[in-house]
Amino acid sequence: MQKYVLAIDQGTTSTRSILFDKQCNIISRSQIEHEQIFPQPGWVEHNPVEILNNTYHTMLEVIEKKQIKPEQIVSIGITNQRETTILWDRLTGEPIHNAIVWQDDRTNKLVNDYIKSKGDDFFRQKTGLPISSYFSALKIRWLIENITEARDLIHKNRLLFGNIDSWLIWNLTGGTQNGVHITDVSNASRTLLMNLETLTWDDDILDFFDIPKSILPIIRPSIDSGIYGYSQVNNPYPIEIPICGAIGDQQAATLGQACLNKGDSKNTYGTGCFIMYNTDEEIIYSKHGLLTTVYFQMNNDPPKYALEGSIANTGSLVQWLRDNLNLIDSSEEIELLANKVKDNGDVYIVPAFSGLLAPHWRSDARGIIMGITRYTNKNHIARAALESTAFQTKEIIDSMNKEVGVDLTTLKVDGGMVSNDLLMQFQADILNCNVIRPKISETTSLGAAFAAGLAIGYWEDIDEIRNIWLKEKQWSPTMSTNKIETYYSKWKQTVEKSLNWIS
Repeated sequence: MQKYVLAIDQGTTSTRSILFDKQCNIISRSQIEHEQIFPQPGWVEHNPVEILNNTYHTMLEVIEKKQIKPEQIVSIGITNQRETTILWDRLTGEPIHNAIVWQDDRTNKLVNDYIKSKGDDFFRQKTGLPISSYFSALKIRWLIENITEARDLIHKNRLLFGNIDSWLIWNLTGGTQNGVHITDVSNASRTLLMNLETLTWDDDILDFFDIPKSILPIIRPSIDSGIYGYSQVNNPYPIEIPICGAIGDQQAATLGQACLNKGDSKNTYGTGCFIMYNTDEEIIYSKHGLLTTVYFQMNNDPPKYALEGSIANTGSLVQWLRDNLNLIDSSEEIELLANKVKDNGDVYIVPAFSGLLAPHWRSDARGIIMGITRYTNKNHIARAALESTAFQTKEIIDSMNKEVGVDLTTLKVDGGMVSNDLLMQFQADILNCNVIRPKISETTSLGAAFAAGLAIGYWEDIDEIRNIWLKEKQWSPTMSTNKIETYYSKWKQTVEKSLNWIS
């Protein structure tokens, strides 16, 4: 009987389930989008129950599509949008509020207050992260301060916290009926609450934020042959499958790209962009605006670490042009428009819809379009939007080059935007390095599958994963140094103009 691994990929805009075989062929897939909720400018929420129901639906659909028997699935791996925060009642299983999404900036005032009282270095030295509205800790604090039910449930020892991985695993393994409340090291490292060296919740930081340890999940390895628990999906038939892989989406994409040697790097082009640089077992505390994060841990082996640069708005800028300005009818149309002009017409866009993340970490920034003249048309704006993704990536890569003292020569790429040849060529040009797209495009889901499969011996070891990865296409730089410097100088001027908008 053929055996498969099931990857659950819960992302910012949709949830998908994918069945992989041992050769990493996609046997079946299902995907459902969920609502993006914007209660106020800068606030972004999701409905946790909608996400959970979509997860159930996609799991069942991938099985039914190909008439797979549940016993053919040997393991489940979960990957997820990171930092997105949920608090719920362990007795009823009900969330006390919508999930606060990683993009949300409602905690900016808290960030400023905490920086004044403690400074940024205190957090970086323990967690590898700056204090920012991006991470889970401030979202937890906001919920405790603003939702009365949160404080009541803490007193009753009924409140649970989780990012999306914990919420799904708790529910899939039984929920109110002894559901397993865990997270993995990669997701825990994005909360601003985990000590990078000990891989445990940091008591000093918990005391500082006044967050009770009782609400936090147990931290487990990303690839865990001990098995987290068994899925308890019972509609329309029982599905009891071991869940033994969990890994944050960007770490999963890095694993799916087989970035397994020190110095290997990838960029995922999705709602935002996320560049990761494998530092192996070395923890490099950034001096240039990057994040130090856990890449993954296999069983009780020493963890692997990474440097990361996070960009909030890349694909979401294209969505904004489509949905808010009606400049295009579909995301794919942007490349057609951009190709109608030979350059950006001196137009630059900084999509700081809720501030700038790495390497700036400026919550006071807001979006800006510069260089518009009567000559400007929608084709120039489309091209400038694509180029903004490449410029933001260059800022991160420049910081990484400074951090490690070696210039990057190859960047592996994945995500929805890498089908855009114009963007990928401009990316290679502006970085002056090779850009490589893999043959298997579903790298995030594949990384979750690898985590689940490695845990139970479906794939024997890391070397087998290395041999699976294949290149599909490569873009090499063709732009002159002078042209790169001219473009990039204008970009940096535009970034400066975007700052200090919010007082």
